[in-house]
Amino acid sequence: MKLLSLLAVSTALLLPLSGHAADPTEKDAIAMVEKGAAYLKAHGKEELLRKVSAKDPDYLQGTLYIDVRDLTSGIVLAHPVNASIVGKDLTDMPDASGKKYRREIIELAAKKGHGWVDYQYKNPATGKIEPKTTYILRVGDVVLEAGIYKK
Repeated sequence: MKLLSLLAVSTALLLPLSGHAADPTEKDAIAMVEKGAAYLKAHGKEELLRKVSAKDPDYLQGTLYIDVRDLTSGIVLAHPVNASIVGKDLTDMPDASGKKYRREIIELAAKKGHGWVDYQYKNPATGKIEPKTTYILRVGDVVLEAGIYKK
């Protein structure tokens, strides 16, 4: 019985350390992007791209993760979940509803520097196309993006 109690307490203590895998919020997405921006400014773009590509837990927590896009070309520079799109310009590829959301991301980043973009995307946790909103932040010539699935 003591072992079971110890296990329950240990699990409860570790849950906050496991990231936001269950239900990340808009606040979590903003915080992750801002953390990425601070890292980029302190260590440079190449180091951030390396960390994101290496699935660093600071930038990949369940369904919440950062990806990085070139502001000018739209080319994906780093993506921890779908490495097959790195190096590709998917700017005008629509989502399941026909929305060219990547174009919207680039335009918002160029005009305002930050904000939210809504679209449909495959949720890696469910394998289904679901509504998603992504917070974007321009830092120099790149756009950092982190999104959450809407309930």
